[in-house]
Amino acid sequence: MKIANILILVFFTTTTLFAQENGAFKKGNKLLNIGIGVNSSYDGGIPVGLSYEQGITGSISIGANADYLSNEYLSLKFTAIYFGVRASYHVNQLLKINSDKIDLYGGPTLGYRSFSWEDNGKDLGDSYGSGLFLGAYVGGKYFFRNNLGAFTELGAIGSTNARIGIALKF
Repeated sequence: MKIANILILVFFTTTTLFAQENGAFKKGNKLLNIGIGVNSSYDGGIPVGLSYEQGITGSISIGANADYLSNEYLSLKFTAIYFGVRASYHVNQLLKINSDKIDLYGGPTLGYRSFSWEDNGKDLGDSYGSGLFLGAYVGGKYFFRNNLGAFTELGAIGSTNARIGIALKF
């Protein structure tokens, strides 16, 4: 956990130092992230997820997210599905970052998770741990073009605690 905190601090510090002008996030923006988990909470499988948000003010966006992970090993099969709502506070104005390429944000997520497992060799299965979840995340985007970039997020964001992928802005 200390390493994650140090990486977050380094990320925010370096992006602040190299900030340019204008803002990467504005009221009315429609944001779509499509990514994969790089540090799953579960053994095996590659988590895939997406989130969609719309800017309701110059610093706040709201939307939804979904996450899926499935893995099989011998006769065992595990599946995790998350879906919920999320809100983000985009901190560029607060940190005085005037870059049209960088968007830093964080916020809460609330939703439902569904876990299930089966053992086909013994004809067993269960849906333990399913139910409501509450999470929090921090993230950053770097836009190569006005509407295309890359993102990374850290925190409780579904079946992974770190995600990277493509960021689209409409």
